[in-house]
Amino acid sequence: MTDLDDIDHSLLRLLRQDARRTFSEMAEKVGLSVAAVKRRVDRMRDLGVITGFTAQIDYAKLGWGIEAFTELRYAGTAPVSEIIRTATVAPEVQAIYTTAGDPDALVSIRARDMRHLQQVIDTLRRAGNVTGTKTLMVMDVWTRSDMDPTTPTRPLSPTRPTPRTP
Repeated sequence: MTDLDDIDHSLLRLLRQDARRTFSEMAEKVGLSVAAVKRRVDRMRDLGVITGFTAQIDYAKLGWGIEAFTELRYAGTAPVSEIIRTATVAPEVQAIYTTAGDPDALVSIRARDMRHLQQVIDTLRRAGNVTGTKTLMVMDVWTRSDMDPTTPTRPLSPTRPTPRTP
């Protein structure tokens, strides 16, 4: 585990919100010099804490408006390598997560339309020892970009219902 201080966590939070922020902007927000911020970001990259910088894309505007997750179940004791190989059978697969328990894997899929999604699922069903699937359609997405789950937060205060008086 890598030790990071509060300023490092603040920098990570700022980069998650907008990875194109300048060192100057981040320096102003955390109260350090530009050079100090650059050194910290470089250090976190060298340590592997920051693994890259990406763009968030609106796939619907590119004609890939269907997003779904498909659970995969495998026969017997399929090795993880076989489960991961399933991801390579369809370019529409964005990610595959092997899981403990049922299902064996969760696959993130992008498709153009429902017919296309059906074709992708049929392709996955024919891959290796897949014995069953269950598909969940994504209706909307909300992501947290302003919080660092590695930074302890104060517990929420329990609220008690106000007693009703007759």
